[in-house]
Amino acid sequence: MDGNRRYAKRKLLEEGAGHDAGAMALLKLIIYCYELGVKYITAYAFSIDNFRRKPSEVQKIMDLLKECMTVLAKIAKHHPIKVNFAGNLELLNAELRDEACKLMGATAEYSKFVVTICVCYCCTDDIVHSVEESCREKCYYHSYIGDSHDDDKDDDDKDDERHMINLVDIEKNMYMAVTPDPDILIRTSDKHRLSNFLQWQTCHSLLASFSTDWPEIGVWHLVKVVIDFQQNYDYFVRKRLHQL
Repeated sequence: MDGNRRYAKRKLLEEGAGHDAGAMALLKLIIYCYELGVKYITAYAFSIDNFRRKPSEVQKIMDLLKECMTVLAKIAKHHPIKVNFAGNLELLNAELRDEACKLMGATAEYSKFVVTICVCYCCTDDIVHSVEESCREKCYYHSYIGDSHDDDKDDDDKDDERHMINLVDIEKNMYMAVTPDPDILIRTSDKHRLSNFLQWQTCHSLLASFSTDWPEIGVWHLVKVVIDFQQNYDYFVRKRLHQL
């Protein structure tokens, strides 16, 4: 969601107005995806690194996040939309964190359309968090479960495997385990880097970059990238099958 500040500067708008326009663009894109039959959409709303910005700008984004939660809650009352918030939610203030948990709980049973908002997120933190959680699980198994099998020598090899952290452990403990790996990654404002977003999950994704600033993204940008993906669908399927 790049280009909110650049958009505001180009349009000679007051500070913060670009983020207002960006939030509206996100809500519109969610509706477009729902109507087009896209099942999963993930938005990078706020990076951990964004805390380095001016306090007034950070507060503005947090206020918009709360407003978006309210809008999504209203939409979910009429449409089967599941809402996830992925990231280190402990970095949010208590009020926002509680609102996020409340919305996730209220929409947890839905599955037709899944919206994931990445907030206080970056991929390196996601990986570190997953490794830490995996280590805790293995320590628990070793301390409380493994000891009960000490006399069963026939299971030594299996126990050794259970003590090892593997790919399945890492992926199930990631913040982004709540949604499948994306087929398409869209960047706006002519950016061509991943910016610490889903590096683990996008190794076989179509990368699309538009020169348009995020507030100006529209349905035709979405249609174009979906058509590009459809035209290369067989290639991406082969890549993912090869990975398996």
